[in-house]
Amino acid sequence: MTQRDPFYDQLSRVREFDQLTQTDRFTPLPEDWFVGVSDIVNSTGLVQAGQYKTVNMVGAAVISAMMNALKGAAFPFVFGGDGAGFAVPPQDEAAAREALARVAVWAQAEFGIEMRVALVPVTDVRAAGQDVRVARFQVSDGVDYAMFDGGGVNWAEAQMKAGAYAIPPAAQGCQPDLTGLSCRWSPMPARNGTILSILVSPVAGASDEVVTQVYDRIVTLAQGLERGGHPAPAKGPGTAWPPEGAALEAHATHGSGSLGSARRKVLFEAFVAWLLIRTGIKLGGFDARRYARMVGENADFRKRDDGLKMTLDCDPATQTQIEAVLSAAKAQGHIDYGTATQDTAMMTCIVPSIMTDDHVHFIDGGAGGYTLAAARMKGRSV
Repeated sequence: MTQRDPFYDQLSRVREFDQLTQTDRFTPLPEDWFVGVSDIVNSTGLVQAGQYKTVNMVGAAVISAMMNALKGAAFPFVFGGDGAGFAVPPQDEAAAREALARVAVWAQAEFGIEMRVALVPVTDVRAAGQDVRVARFQVSDGVDYAMFDGGGVNWAEAQMKAGAYAIPPAAQGCQPDLTGLSCRWSPMPARNGTILSILVSPVAGASDEVVTQVYDRIVTLAQGLERGGHPAPAKGPGTAWPPEGAALEAHATHGSGSLGSARRKVLFEAFVAWLLIRTGIKLGGFDARRYARMVGENADFRKRDDGLKMTLDCDPATQTQIEAVLSAAKAQGHIDYGTATQDTAMMTCIVPSIMTDDHVHFIDGGAGGYTLAAARMKGRSV
């Protein structure tokens, strides 16, 4: 058996998000690694048509498929709303290609969604003058998330959209293993005014020092919000029955079985969880209310992804201050940015087991905030 590359396992965890504005907290990926990228074709149109929850589910499916393909081994990944980025050592290249190809054919078969997927050697990224540097942000005792810097993931995504490094979809009928992928939590209403989605990217040639100062100012403003702008309540997101995402989860988990059977299973499990949270009853050692609290603690609502991405429960005054900082930095030629506002935030989850604390939860604006903010950053009206 080939020994796993220990690089990612040996990275120290950063526990304070404000430290991640500093480039020296990031470590370059080994030269022989690969960067995986994916995105949904016409995600803006799908979001405008009201399919934002589907877009998030399909975007997170890449991460779920990779987790299962690597049998739980840690690897760096980041959720982008309508896609994902990740990195793997050479021994996992074949598994990554297979997982990406299977997700692409699944997305088309289940939802009629076209996905682009690609795998790019880190050597090619660096030959193009970019880099891929990674850090690990510890959000709770059970979960940490990868943070990316250096421009390499964005470069890889641009190459993929131009047709380079493309991985063709797998054969019809091939299913990715999406065990654990779910979206059962209710939308989370803004408590302080609005859910503000923020995307910030440095422009080519911008000074690292100046860009870091912009990130620092935004992060400092966000930290002044209640719970740092976390969209999930301290007790965790709410639940309703039947859950809005039951049909989507059935599409993710039915495999070769019946879609109806998968949906009934989702509905039954969601009903039991809803009942346990409402009553506080513990079942077989499972404390549903504690689990809901951990969902909030584990959630990924702010990240470094070759820039700064945040989904904040934001009051009007702070929103005005954040947008003033971003507007000024853009006018000075340091950054590009996009924002979007909506009334709620939504959550897409990957839960290996409800009995352990390593479940991960991706937060986006309830109207597809990251996708809308990206479109605005590129100058498209939405």
